[in-house]
Amino acid sequence: MKLGILKTDAVRPEWVPEFGEYPDMFVALLRQVDPDLEFAVYDVEQGQYPADIDEVDGYIITGSKSSAYDDKPWIATLMEFVRQLHSRRKKLVGICFGHQLVALALGGKVAKSPKGWGVGLHTHSFNTTPTWHDQGDTELNVLVSHQDQVLEIPSGARVLAGSEFCENAVTQIGDHILTFQGHPEFVSDYSRSIMTFRREVIGEEAYTAGMASLQGTHEGLRVARWIVKFFTPEEWILGSGFAAK
Repeated sequence: MKLGILKTDAVRPEWVPEFGEYPDMFVALLRQVDPDLEFAVYDVEQGQYPADIDEVDGYIITGSKSSAYDDKPWIATLMEFVRQLHSRRKKLVGICFGHQLVALALGGKVAKSPKGWGVGLHTHSFNTTPTWHDQGDTELNVLVSHQDQVLEIPSGARVLAGSEFCENAVTQIGDHILTFQGHPEFVSDYSRSIMTFRREVIGEEAYTAGMASLQGTHEGLRVARWIVKFFTPEEWILGSGFAAK
């Protein structure tokens, strides 16, 4: 299976030697689940897209410091590509910025949350368990870093998981689009670096709580297993992909 990573941001240069770029993080994480996965990286900020939409089996949109509603030409182009993927029912996973951009591109609403910044380790609770879910604990502990949130989901989308802070944290459209507000690809040290760098912007209260939360266990590998299962054709060929709890 070959996945296309739509790169929407660059890691700060001083952090790259330790953490890599965002596509590197996804490759390292997902290959823990399936070492045979192949990847192609498209830097969509620089206008790079596949010559043929079907040259990979599915796509992942990374996180970004940009907002999905920013008036930037590359964002408008990416939104149009998302609409093409949706019309073709091509498999797509959106992460953080990707989660928000998919929602906005397909008719949802995204804005800065009045609740402020979400940083560190957050818990998102599932209200239903899709077929790609491991059918285990319905609570997911995942690293987050966002101020924007999906405030209204697009028509046809379902909210699978959320929290008091972020109601629309995991969404799915049909059997071909899955989005997460959290960052499964992050590791705690990277989350710590981001929070330290953005401390004044985040605010002391959120910063302190976020740093303390890193004592918990990040379930990024669990999400990686879900993503790989979601991308695997036999897991979503039939039915709506949902099993009510």
